[in-house]
Parts: sequence; C-alpha cells; structure tokens
Amino acid sequence: MTKPLLLCFEPIADSNAEILILGSMPGQASLAAGRYYANRRNAFWKIMAQLLGFDPDAAYEDRLNELKWARIALWDVLQSCTRVGSLDARIDNGSITVNDFQNFFGTHDKIRAVFFNGAKAESAYRQYVLPALSTIPISYVRLPSTSPAHASLSYEQKLHAWKTALNAVDRNKPV
Repeated sequence: MTKPLLLCFEPIADSNAEILILGSMPGQASLAAGRYYANRRNAFWKIMAQLLGFDPDAAYEDRLNELKWARIALWDVLQSCTRVGSLDARIDNGSITVNDFQNFFGTHDKIRAVFFNGAKAESAYRQYVLPALSTIPISYVRLPSTSPAHASLSYEQKLHAWKTALNAVDRNKPV
C-alpha cells in the first residue's frame, strides 16, 4: 500500500505570539477539514476553551482568534511525511521533512515557550529541528497529547497539565 504524502497547515500566529504549541502532523479528520484539531474527540479545543474562557464550539476562525488574542501560536513540527491513518506511530520516519523554524522564530521573536502536544512532536523537534537552530532562549515543555489515542490520562489530568504549563509562562519577564 502506498502511503500518501501529507502536508501540514500554515502556522496560526501573529507577531505578538509568546507561546508556540506544536503538534506532529494533523490527523486524517483535520486534513480532511483543513483545520487544526478537527477530530471531535480530540480534547485540544475543549482544553483551550476552558483555559482561555471561550466557547469550544465557536466558529473555527473565532477559536483561532482567541488563541492569537492570548498570544498563542499553533503549528506542527512536520512540514510533510507519509503515514497511513492518523497515529504518530505510523509516520514513516524516512519521509519526514520539518518546517522552517529558523525563519519562524526570526519573524516571531517574542516566542518564549514551546509546548509540545505529545511525545512525537517533541521527539521530532529535538531530533530534526533543535540541532539546526541558532541559540534562542526558549523553554520547552512536553504536554500530554490531546489526541483521543492518548487515553492513559483522563481529560481532567490533561487539563491540569496544560493549565500548569500555561500558568508557568510569565509573559512579563525575559526567559
């Protein structure tokens, strides 16, 4: 079976972004919808809505605007890869191309923290991206994946971890 080449979305970010949330690669439901975290069972939008105080069922553009208002950017580590299905474990590591983070951080120079939405996003970033970056004072935090495939933690445990990480970023002090 030939694995399809998957392409990620453009970053959701404006020049005031201070936090970057990185996934690995959008799943099938997201790719089909052309939207980040489109799988209704993924807890991402529910968690963000609870932490930032907006309706998780608001229009997609409104949810993106809420992230921007909170100075949060959203993107994926992988620019392209091949994978059958949606699971990170099914990504063909030999097919991985990563996004241009050197350029991204150059144009979004207020980013102070990167939150990885799961282990694959973190491992791919550390393996393929971090060695090529010039020294940038950014803190890195791996958070539990909001994916429904990551069922070892309850929603409440995931929410607590995300809330703790978000609250730990003091946006008034340099790193």
